[in-house]
Amino acid sequence: MQKLDKFKKYQKEHAVHWNKVANSLEHWTGWGGYYRSRLQKIYRFTIPQGMDILEIGCARGDLLAALNPNKGIGIDLAGEMIKQAQDRHPGLTFLQGDIHEINLQEKFDYIILSDLINDLWDVEAVFHNIRTMCKPSTRIILNYYNRLWEWPLAVAQKLHLAQPTLPQNWLSEEDVRNLLYLGGFEVVRDWEEVLAPLPFPVLSWLCNHFLVRVWPFRSLAMTSFTLARTIPVQDKQEYSVSVVVPARNEEGNIRNIFERVPQMGKGTELIFVEGHSHDNTYAVIEEEMKNHPKVHASLYRQTGKGKGDAVRMGYAHASGDILMILDADLTVPPEDLPRFYRAIQSGKGDFINGVRLVYPMEKQAMRFFNYIGNKAFSMLFSFLLDQPVKDTLCGTKVLRKVDYDHIAFNRSYFGDFDPFGDYDLLFGAAKLNLKIVDLPIRYEERIYGTTNIQRWKHGWLLLKMVVFAARRIKFI
Repeated sequence: MQKLDKFKKYQKEHAVHWNKVANSLEHWTGWGGYYRSRLQKIYRFTIPQGMDILEIGCARGDLLAALNPNKGIGIDLAGEMIKQAQDRHPGLTFLQGDIHEINLQEKFDYIILSDLINDLWDVEAVFHNIRTMCKPSTRIILNYYNRLWEWPLAVAQKLHLAQPTLPQNWLSEEDVRNLLYLGGFEVVRDWEEVLAPLPFPVLSWLCNHFLVRVWPFRSLAMTSFTLARTIPVQDKQEYSVSVVVPARNEEGNIRNIFERVPQMGKGTELIFVEGHSHDNTYAVIEEEMKNHPKVHASLYRQTGKGKGDAVRMGYAHASGDILMILDADLTVPPEDLPRFYRAIQSGKGDFINGVRLVYPMEKQAMRFFNYIGNKAFSMLFSFLLDQPVKDTLCGTKVLRKVDYDHIAFNRSYFGDFDPFGDYDLLFGAAKLNLKIVDLPIRYEERIYGTTNIQRWKHGWLLLKMVVFAARRIKFI
């Protein structure tokens, strides 16, 4: 009973406080507008347009409106905030209430808690509650104050540079991760934003676009962001699989592909895309298709250039629920593909990335400088994506077709910049907030032909692509 009384007192105090704040916002002369504007830009970059979005602690609804949702619902404890939100954004839905108690029947693509968990009575209880409003693909995004800013914020409030607040929860990233886990969520990635919350010319731009991304400045940022997804329930449903095989000068490996690729799920199709071979690869594929009539296989002749173009052509003709890439050189054993199937079927990840750099390799599987380059690019990618990616160029990558269709739809953001296809998929997956999971495999020596990779030429091209992508996904 005493606990309930304290909770009711909390609700009353916060409702009164935020109603007062709402009534003062029209006349507010502080510099909080720059901070809120920066948050809007970050959320617009993170959340695709046209999503179904729930914002908890929506205030006047400006952030929700800035995201151009297909369906947008905002909830706030303060009735005056809701009244102003309805007046400002009549095309959206706003509800007054406490998220500790509200339970909506709708399911959402994204749920936002911006600068909210610092004020909540019971963060874990709120996470449990919003879990009922989630689909398996729902993403939770929250930002919250860094404890290092407790005293600077207090001083800013005294000077009327920031809105006054009630006593706050000061949570670390580890606290938030643990509370999300208890509430049924797992973190996909977290990062820091807003090193300079005031609009100083040039300096704010430098701090908030560049310095906040690198150590040690990132630990000094004002706000931490966490993006999480629902912890998946074991999925017993079976799915159909499309295995795309880009093949150039690989006639000696074709029979092995037909004989070694296993059937997975509801059925497996092989999609060969032959890429301007100088040997008889195309004719050998045709012959093996006749020799293996029980294997569901199709063959296409590539019209463009590069492995990335071949993969995109194969995916365009794929009918499976799950899409896989198998390099025709068979350095990744086809017998390992069911492991990728199980990883994505179970929901352990949305994008399963093969890793060649964990187990010992056969002697001629990867040359020394290629190995060093792959290690370097893995570190760069982990930094750029805020997710660990141990091997960027392993040919075997697996994702659901519905997710690939979203990557293809949003490809114009990066452009057609990747002849290999690996970066196109990895950056696209990260931009869509997919959980990337590394799956170690044993990398084998090529038994036929020679590699199509030109170490120095392609290494330089990869480095240029990293710099290009950094401007589009990291230093925004």
